[in-house]
Amino acid sequence: MGVVSSSFSTSNGSEDLTSKDPTDKIVGAPSRNQRAHCWEARDAFFKCLDENSIIDSITNHDLAERTCGREGAAFDRSCASSWVQYFKKRRVMEYKRNEALEKLKAEGAQPFPDDGGGDVSRAPSR
Repeated sequence: MGVVSSSFSTSNGSEDLTSKDPTDKIVGAPSRNQRAHCWEARDAFFKCLDENSIIDSITNHDLAERTCGREGAAFDRSCASSWVQYFKKRRVMEYKRNEALEKLKAEGAQPFPDDGGGDVSRAPSR
């Protein structure tokens, strides 16, 4: 099993955080520049998904690949694979959360008053 550095050079000179060899391990955390590059690629991919009304690019992989393949490939190259999976799953979770909140709001639900304490786990005082 090989150990590689935390970045790989791509043909356009940008840094790539993923190895195509599944036995390789990435050592170290990504730099600020690598993170920024990853987030830019993520945002471009998600923008393409939004424009094509695709929420879940994992479940709808084939559709996402056909419509946003170039952006998805850049996202995969620019971010560690664990980040790619995390961001894709988080996108779906946030969509479902927002959808549930909108449904509750439409049904007349009211938010809890903010007591300024920030601790939602404590029981109300009597």
